[in-house]
Order: sequence, then structure tokens, then C-alpha cells
Amino acid sequence: MSVPHASQALSRFTVLDLTRIRSGPTCVRQLADWGANVIKIDALSDDAGSEQPGGLRQGADFQNLHRNKRAMTLNLKDPRGLAVFKRLVEKADVVVENFRPDVKARLGIDYESLKAIKPGIVYGSISGFGQDGPYHKRPGFDQIAQGMGGLMSITGTPGEGPMRVGIPVADLTAGLFCAMGILTALLERDVSDQGQWVQTSLLQAQIFMLDFQASRWLMEGEVPQQAGNNHPTSIPTGVFKTSDGYINIATTGGKIWERCAEAIGAPEMITNPDYSTGPARSKNRDALNAEIERRTAQNSTAHWVETLNTAGVPCGPIYSIDQMFDDAQVKHLGLAQDVPNDQERKITLVGQPFTLSRTPSKMAARPPEFGENTEEVLAEFGFSADEIAVLRDAKVV
Repeated sequence: MSVPHASQALSRFTVLDLTRIRSGPTCVRQLADWGANVIKIDALSDDAGSEQPGGLRQGADFQNLHRNKRAMTLNLKDPRGLAVFKRLVEKADVVVENFRPDVKARLGIDYESLKAIKPGIVYGSISGFGQDGPYHKRPGFDQIAQGMGGLMSITGTPGEGPMRVGIPVADLTAGLFCAMGILTALLERDVSDQGQWVQTSLLQAQIFMLDFQASRWLMEGEVPQQAGNNHPTSIPTGVFKTSDGYINIATTGGKIWERCAEAIGAPEMITNPDYSTGPARSKNRDALNAEIERRTAQNSTAHWVETLNTAGVPCGPIYSIDQMFDDAQVKHLGLAQDVPNDQERKITLVGQPFTLSRTPSKMAARPPEFGENTEEVLAEFGFSADEIAVLRDAKVV
């Protein structure tokens, strides 16, 4: 298996992937999907087999996170394995890990140790709470970060208690931010010839993602509360029943509200003092929503999507996942992409959400089997056949 360059955009970079579970693999997937030579290093242990942290190796979750990579095995707890890893670092550009902060120092693969070998190495770290500070040794988990990062306090219906988001948003955003940090460091390295340590955490990523909700507290002293399906500041915005399902309607500002009232056949609501201004609509949100829903319930979702969009009112259906992938625009965007493979099984995964006009991303290779490319990778890094045989016999690789 040759290097599966999914794009030419990052093809000059080699990445050593020590990550596990989700946040780290999400970061490295960004680099792999844009063409980096990614080498996933699996821990060599008796129970490694086909099941890894995060699920079965051929399960949907693992497959989605590890496409466009190659894999090798290595026992980093053995001094000979550590020596192998350091030889790999000499020719690599990036190392990414999401161990607890004390683990990498204990293994001797922390940033300072690798920087001494290669000053230009860019080292990406994702943790639960940060590399230092009072919580730095705590294990991180997405839902814990959602709670401590404030997200669960503003998610869900008022009065029903905190609610997690339906995706591991802290894991995913921490991975994306780490990838962004790595790319920023690589750009800076072009000027300085020096690498640096990129650090983020689930907690930092989650707090950053609060965006305007965090600013409401920091700038105005207002503690945001749960609003259910209602938008906290743009009113009316929310979920409304139709005759055959539900629809999202979003209004921002007076002009769009007026278009909405006209489109649902209620022009009298525009001049109603309870709804004529933004503060009035906020104060009377529940009554306003009920008035809108009384009208939307009289016709189908398809009818209202067409009517409101024609009127210039942002709206859309609320899909289940299968319905979403069947939508004409989603199909046009080509997000569901087949992965070439030699195992006579269909692998279809979600592609990158942005495009580049000259160096597009593609699904270049299926996720690798456990240690599938060990000999191939070691040979590329200058290990002889005899050296590889000795390492195998010693159970170092």
C-alpha cells in the first residue's frame, strides 16, 4: 500500500498519529484527508486485535475516523520501541497525541524530548482540561466537558434539567482546533524553521464554542438559560408543527418578521403591539409562537418550506439522518463518499465539508488494519529488513 495521498495540499508533510478514541483522531483525519502522509501508531499489546478504544476496527465510527491513513504497531514501553519512534520523529513533521498530560512524559515522548531530536517538529496535544493547572491530571470525556463548559446549561427545554448535545461536540471541536493549530504552526515554521507545541483541550474547545452565549455573560453580566428550540435572541425563531411534521423558521430583525407574518397569512400581527417590536416579541414569545403554529399546522412541511423561502424567510424541514442524506442539496454537495477498498465491502463515509479548487480532498484509502503497514513504513524510514526482523522477533513491532 503506497502513501494514500487524499490531496496534494498537505502531501509534503508526514504525521505520526499516537491518538485514540475521538478528539485526536478527528484532528489527524483533517490532515490525512488533505493529503498528509499519516502513520497511525497502534500500541502493540496482546488485546489489541480488531477492537480498539472507540469500537470495532471495522465499525462505522472507527472507519470514519481513520480513513486515508496507514498503520504500524510499536511498543513504546520498550526502550527499543522508543528508539524506533525517535528515528521516525527525525523524518516527521508532526506528532499528535491525546494522552493524559503525565503519560507522554513517563513514556519519554513529550514535546521537550522530541524537540531535542528535531527542533522543527510540530507537536499537537489534546487533553481533557489542559496540560497544567488544578485539573490537568483528570481524564477527559466529551459529556464532562459539555457540562463543565456550560453547554448543557443552555441546551434543552426550560425546567427539564441540563441536556447534552446529540454529538460529541467537545471532542470534535477540540480535534478541529488542534488541526487548525498544527497548520498555523506549520505556516509559521516556514519563517522561523522552528516547530512548536500546539495545545488544546475539550474544556477550552467547548467554552470557545459558546460564542455569543459566553459573551452575554462576559460583556453584559447575563447568565444565558435554556430556551429549548427557541433562539435566545432572534424572535420568533424555533420549531413549529406542520400538518405532517415540523419545520424550523428563523427570523432576524423586523423586515424578516414582517415577511414571515405575511407569508403565513397573518399580516395583522405586524401592527399588533404585542409583536410589533423586537422587545415586544421577546416578552410575548410563547403567545407569538402559538399564533404562528396555529397557522403552520394547517398545511404541510413542503408547503411551508416553499412558501416561506419564496417570501425570503429562512426556514427548513427537520430531517432524520436518512432523510437528510436523501435531500437533493445534500446529494449535490457530495458529502456521502465511497471509499475504495480491496475487501469486497462497501465503505461510505462523510467527506470534508469544504472544498479547494485545485487540490481537492478525496477518499483515497480505506482505514488500515491493525499494524498493516509496519514493514512498509519502517523501510521508508530507513530500517533494513534485518532490523525489522529483529524488532518483530523481540515483539517491539
